[in-house]
Amino acid sequence: MEPINASPDPTDALSSVPASGDGRAPTGRLRFFFGPMDCGKSTLALQIDHNQARQGRRGLLLVRHDRSGTPTISSRMGLARNALEVHQAMDLRTLVRDHWTRGARVDYLIVDEAQFLSPEQVDQLAELADDTHLEVYCFGLATDFRSTLFPGSQRLFELADELDAIQVEVLCWCGRPGRFNARVHDGDVVRAGDTVLVADTAPPAAPDGVDIRYQVLCRNHYRTGDLGPHAVKGHQLSLT
Repeated sequence: MEPINASPDPTDALSSVPASGDGRAPTGRLRFFFGPMDCGKSTLALQIDHNQARQGRRGLLLVRHDRSGTPTISSRMGLARNALEVHQAMDLRTLVRDHWTRGARVDYLIVDEAQFLSPEQVDQLAELADDTHLEVYCFGLATDFRSTLFPGSQRLFELADELDAIQVEVLCWCGRPGRFNARVHDGDVVRAGDTVLVADTAPPAAPDGVDIRYQVLCRNHYRTGDLGPHAVKGHQLSLT
């Protein structure tokens, strides 16, 4: 028989913070979804936002250096949502608390291109997850064109509650799984230089007229610099 006065469901999807009827404090999570270019990170970010929002939850979408060059989370499949641009000196704790001060509800954070965050900003995300019980979803590359961890990604590997490798497989030209984001300069793989802002909305040449782009390779062909018999032209990431 159904109880006459049923208690509210503590797992109600409309609750901003799950109730803790068993005496345990509610906790948030810091999750990092990572993979090479073209594996669907931004698409997944937008899907998670959609799934959260349709349950009545409200989130903030954040991005650092989107490929479009605008404060947008954009997918190569054509999906896009407006987002807030994270600047180098931004304190993400203050950002969230300012929204709360204005009466805006924030239940979760979506952070795309998280590899470009500073380690200090990743620490701030962990603090928000622990102290304010926010669900924090980060999406980004693990390594740069030198096969070296981005500082932001390294800190996420150190702190995240969950590490999720995107399962959509990206292939090297040879058919093996591609894991390395090689920078190609006039047809040659380069392994030194600054990590720079990139975008792929159009395939223009770099300011000095040389062709600079990115191509996903397997480890073997990243090591040897072999771009395959038919090197990719355009529609890859290009410098802006």
